[in-house]
Amino acid sequence: MSRGPRRRLLTLLTALSAGVASAMGGVAAAPGASASDNGLSIRPAMGWSSWSWIRRTPTEAKIKAQADALVSSGLAAHGFVYVNLDDFYQKCDSNGFVVDSYGRWAVDPAKFPSGIKALADYVHGKGLKFGFYVTPGIARNAVTANTPILGTSYHAKDIADTSRTEKNYNCKNMYYIDYGKPGAQEFVDSWADQFASWGIDYLKIDGVGSADVADVEAWDKALRRTGRPINFALSNNLPIADAATWKRLANSWRTQGDVECYCGPGPNGSGHPLTDWSHVSGRFTSAANWQPYAGPGGWNDLDSLEVGNGDRAGLTADQRRSMFTLWAMAASPLLLGTDLTDLDPVDVAMLTNDRLIAVDQDGVAASRIVNSGSGQVWRKREAGGDYIVALFNTGTSGGSTVSVTWSQVGFSGGAKVVDLWSGASEGTISGSYSATLRPGETRLIRVTPTSAPPASSYEAESGALSGAAAVAACSGCSGGSKVRFIGDSGANHDTITVNAYGAGSRSLTISGLVNGTRSFSVSVNGGAAQTATLTGTDWSTPVTTSLTVTLNAGSNTIRFFNDTAYAPDLDKITIG
Repeated sequence: MSRGPRRRLLTLLTALSAGVASAMGGVAAAPGASASDNGLSIRPAMGWSSWSWIRRTPTEAKIKAQADALVSSGLAAHGFVYVNLDDFYQKCDSNGFVVDSYGRWAVDPAKFPSGIKALADYVHGKGLKFGFYVTPGIARNAVTANTPILGTSYHAKDIADTSRTEKNYNCKNMYYIDYGKPGAQEFVDSWADQFASWGIDYLKIDGVGSADVADVEAWDKALRRTGRPINFALSNNLPIADAATWKRLANSWRTQGDVECYCGPGPNGSGHPLTDWSHVSGRFTSAANWQPYAGPGGWNDLDSLEVGNGDRAGLTADQRRSMFTLWAMAASPLLLGTDLTDLDPVDVAMLTNDRLIAVDQDGVAASRIVNSGSGQVWRKREAGGDYIVALFNTGTSGGSTVSVTWSQVGFSGGAKVVDLWSGASEGTISGSYSATLRPGETRLIRVTPTSAPPASSYEAESGALSGAAAVAACSGCSGGSKVRFIGDSGANHDTITVNAYGAGSRSLTISGLVNGTRSFSVSVNGGAAQTATLTGTDWSTPVTTSLTVTLNAGSNTIRFFNDTAYAPDLDKITIG
């Protein structure tokens, strides 16, 4: 790719990142679920992971070859920059993982003779980022040898819970860590420090379940303390009951088990095919269920994207386009699982389609609005006011006509339609849209309404809360919640990100609760504050007031605060 196209792509992604936090026509974070604030993964990660293709036989040479191919194929120039080494890099004996003098896994020198730091340096030298892998707990060999914990007077036996063994897919023999014991956090810190010194940019912690929240919290703390930005990913098949916890602590989380079918001819089902349609189509429902939890800083990970090796991967071309479309609509990380050294030209064209990449990188997870037999329709609204709509035929036989009305999408009237796979304009279409699709086929369109959309409402609890501001139950409020303790100082505020179809003056209606009279200071995009006063009779019945504000096209932030006194409780706002 020439420098010109690459600059244009980077410019596009930068522009998208400015609007990723916007609430898109009902697509918003789950109430009370705050994203990780480590500043990473504002957009979903893109790159390659070793598990699908290399599986249990990773070597230094193989990882270097994939990194080389990521660059030479042009994929890196389109944003695929992570090279992630998954499991089976470790050295094992009959008792589990061989460990170093501080109880941390030892790298197998036969597979990685130059060491992990040298491999990370090689990857970085290609302009790429390097990812690594671990699972919760402490190795049995560390406990048996009672290895010291670096920088402390404690040892492995001081922190191990030998009554319970952690899930591990390779050498096994991992004990739980008792985080109530001194030295436990320091052990994880020492491991994270080692990874940071090696140049790790992405860490996958695998085998995570509800019983591992303490481990995830410890790793989150440890990675932050290193001072190195390390994208923190959780795997696999995490329980949705703990979704708010994963969102708070990590940058991505696997929503289901492996996408691989393990039906290849090699050992443990390795080799082509890598997957099948049932493993892909089963992700439509989980993507719909997990949708409310995705947003800037934390993403629903649908697992490896098996596009790159043509039909050999186990999917038809139509199914591969549908897989990529679903991943993009869900704003899932795009981590390729295919063999980059043997790419299929049809698939390269798919993967370098910047229109598809932009749908993934817009930072909005789509919701499913039609689910009828094999016909599905998904939609999301982007920061600039456009809607992205995907129609799918998930069946394996027979064509199907899939339809959606513009009112289902979120607006009325007409709209300009562009096919994002082909780039072709379909002109202005009124009322509804239909496509007749082959089995496994998709249609992905950008929809630009020809008239301004109706008013949009945003719940107070969807905003970024600072200081003492907190969500509280409110039976009379929209969404059943409100935000209280705004004001008394500039530190206690609620900042809500909203979307505007176009630049200009708009009506801002504020719904709040107060017993008496109190005021908000309201600042748009960091500008001078206006005062909005509410008068009410109790703390359970919302009242409203309106201001005229000037918004930019796309994403805008509106901050509610009061530097000198407590403000009313905030229920919601509406942009008219």
